[in-house]
Amino acid sequence: DAMTPTLPGLLCLGNKLPPSLLGASEKPAFSALPSPVVASGGNVTLQCGSRHGYDRFILTKEGEHKSSWTLDTQRRPDGQTRALFPVGPVTPSHRGTFRCYGYFRDKPQVWSEPSDPLELLVSGDSGKPSLLTPQGHVMATGQSLTLQCHSAISYDRFALAKEGAQDLQQSPAWQPQAGLSQAHFPLGQVSSHPGGRYRCYGGHNLSSLWSAPSDPLDILVAGEEPAGQTGTHTLHRPCWGSPRRNAGTRGKGP
Repeated sequence: DAMTPTLPGLLCLGNKLPPSLLGASEKPAFSALPSPVVASGGNVTLQCGSRHGYDRFILTKEGEHKSSWTLDTQRRPDGQTRALFPVGPVTPSHRGTFRCYGYFRDKPQVWSEPSDPLELLVSGDSGKPSLLTPQGHVMATGQSLTLQCHSAISYDRFALAKEGAQDLQQSPAWQPQAGLSQAHFPLGQVSSHPGGRYRCYGGHNLSSLWSAPSDPLDILVAGEEPAGQTGTHTLHRPCWGSPRRNAGTRGKGP
């Protein structure tokens, strides 16, 4: 049995909820574990947490298939609370923007400010693109970094994902010649962000499913540990810990 949807009327308003229902409380932290990029048929856990001590969290999905779910929180010894929303097996219908809100049991009509939005990207098995950088794999602080995603398939758009990060960059594709497609992702100066492992995906405008991922591209910054080593994983580990089964889950996830 699926989770019980809550406040469906409000959900139709997307992120423009009536101000009277949004409190001044701090927004929850929101993340996808292990990543917001999920292979079709795979599973992902959406984690909502806060130091504010909320009793319940509400997960909302915007887009074509609007829904919402509510979970009681797990309270940690330090007073922080969190809820884990399992999602899967993932299909293209799960693609969309998610947000979460917190509230207290004695004031269910007053929600917190919304979390930052999180978009799930669902990948399939169509031809993987290639990802490269003209600057090389090892960068010096202050250098500007641009990644190029290209394919022999005429994709309409590309997406770039960094391992351990929650945000996805998307760009329309352009065709340097018939049958080819590519996109450039300027990431700015290396001093403003650490190195890491990147992958890109291709997509068609008439499909919500993305391609198989490109082979990973590791960008190293002089003086940093390479991606995949213990130190790098520690830097990217979500602050709310590792996913585990949520005893407060009522039924299956979204």
